[in-house]
Amino acid sequence: MNDPFNRRQFLKTTSNGFGYLAFAALAQQQALRASAPLAVKNPHFLPRAKHVIFLCMQGAPSHVDLLDYKPKLLADDGKSAPSIAGRYGQAKLMRSPWKFSQHGKSGLWVSELLPNLAKHADDLCIINSMATDLPAHPQAFTQLHTGTTQFVRPSLGSWALYGLGTQNENLPGFVTINPPGNATRSYGSAFLPAIYQGTKIGGGGDGALARRFGGGSDQASIANIKNSRYSTEAQRTQLDLVQSLNKNRIIEDGGVSAEVEGVIESYELAFRMQAEVPKVMDLSQESRATQEMYGIPNEATATFGKQCLMARKLVEAGVRFIEITHGNWDQHFNLKAALERNCDAIDQPISGLLQDLKQRGLLKDTLVIWGGEFGRTPHSQGEDGRDHNNKGFTMWMAGGGVKGGMNYGKTDEYGYEAVENRMHIHDWHATVLHLMGLDHEKLTYRYAGRDFRLTDVYGTVAKEILA
Repeated sequence: MNDPFNRRQFLKTTSNGFGYLAFAALAQQQALRASAPLAVKNPHFLPRAKHVIFLCMQGAPSHVDLLDYKPKLLADDGKSAPSIAGRYGQAKLMRSPWKFSQHGKSGLWVSELLPNLAKHADDLCIINSMATDLPAHPQAFTQLHTGTTQFVRPSLGSWALYGLGTQNENLPGFVTINPPGNATRSYGSAFLPAIYQGTKIGGGGDGALARRFGGGSDQASIANIKNSRYSTEAQRTQLDLVQSLNKNRIIEDGGVSAEVEGVIESYELAFRMQAEVPKVMDLSQESRATQEMYGIPNEATATFGKQCLMARKLVEAGVRFIEITHGNWDQHFNLKAALERNCDAIDQPISGLLQDLKQRGLLKDTLVIWGGEFGRTPHSQGEDGRDHNNKGFTMWMAGGGVKGGMNYGKTDEYGYEAVENRMHIHDWHATVLHLMGLDHEKLTYRYAGRDFRLTDVYGTVAKEILA
């Protein structure tokens, strides 16, 4: 049969302006998926967290300067530590330049670099025994998000969306704010259907068709969300024609085509996003008090404050998984100035996010996570830096079904290696999924003849931290 339209070419020429979600991936992959892949699905058991906000500190924050207080490190400052020799010669222990003090009824130790976060000590579950496989940024960042250091696998947010579906049919269920430009694996869906990949907000490279939000030089944007050539009505007419071609294709294929059903849903979601996204990303209607809570009027905290406030609005709108990336935590040198600058940028916004979620009754259902791909050494690198350390580091969780006001696990007396209740990244993934109502051993996807899962054949839920 000679079709008067070249279907593939027609789709290619009409896609601009329908939204970022999955178009590039669809054009390249034509991903397979079942009908209504984003429909709400039953969890494996009662979830403690309906939403996740992952505050990802790319570059590896120094746990021994922030949340893992080590008096022995202070006492042995400048001494040799042969057992933890660095990659660049004999290791010399280096005390933290900042004071630690106890906070809240729980008495958690927090550095003076994080005075606003410290006010929430009784809500924090500080995990001091994290570990991952390699002390190299690309591999560790990939493992943090996908469970593997080498292969292209689905990201944590994609697995969560695949397992649970979306709560708002007009918005993507997985949003990543300011992701690294060279780390698409952190929000990619890999062999999962492309509809499960994260929708990127900001991070650069969004092009002329991006719609920008927030005002100022730090505007967030979503690529291809607007169409300057066609009105909404014209786009709807155009999309209806595309969808009729797609439905004819289903008939030609015998009435069942997961591939084409997936294409249909992707286009419909992208069209609906044009109306919904501007409402969610408009921060101008927030009160002055709310903006001050997040540090938005302050130049040092404005960008991250807007991103954290946007995360709260996305939670309210029903987005399942939100990740915000804050970079430049790789302090091989100039530790004091650089770490102070980073903490100044995030401390007030994170405190505001926790306070705002709590005031609105959202924290109990929202799991907030903070951390990076690994930690840093207790010994010095050069005169004033710290090297990579994957053997022991710190992350924290709050809300969403975890116990507050507690430390979980320990590193050794200097903070180099996890020695008690070690939580490998596979265990962390298993625990996050568990809090969302998903059994990491049952959440599988058949691909290339085998069942894959986020935790591969590993992972143990840290039940001691569950509320």
